[in-house]
Amino acid sequence: MDAIVTWNHGLSFTGAADSGFSVALGADPEVGGNNDGLRPMELIAVGLAGCTAMDVISILMKKRQHVTGFEVRVHADTAQNHPKVFTHVVIDYILRGRRIDPAAVERSIELSEIKYCPAQGILASVVPIRHEYHIVEEDAAPAV
Repeated sequence: MDAIVTWNHGLSFTGAADSGFSVALGADPEVGGNNDGLRPMELIAVGLAGCTAMDVISILMKKRQHVTGFEVRVHADTAQNHPKVFTHVVIDYILRGRRIDPAAVERSIELSEIKYCPAQGILASVVPIRHEYHIVEEDAAPAV
């Protein structure tokens, strides 16, 4: 995989990778930025969330779980001093659907953590990661 970041002006950049998609990178005005893009560490958190989300939903679909809504939230605490690395990460999986089996969710999260998600594999070697999940039961469609 290859990635490139191109300087636009000040602390504004455009990042791109092999997929051909691009993303705006920026910095907080406190450090001289224009607040015009994602921060690089935010991209790491988004990458972690996306990596595990793709694993978990794929596994749940194979397990024939009736998921109608799904999001993954990552909260990362950071060190006070530079380089302000992540010190603790919580990944929260929020699932909506009907009769979703908690054991299937737990196993899907576990497989993502220990087998499939390279972002977790890398980050877990340097920062503690805690996993949480919440299932929101949706009512069956009303009778017509």
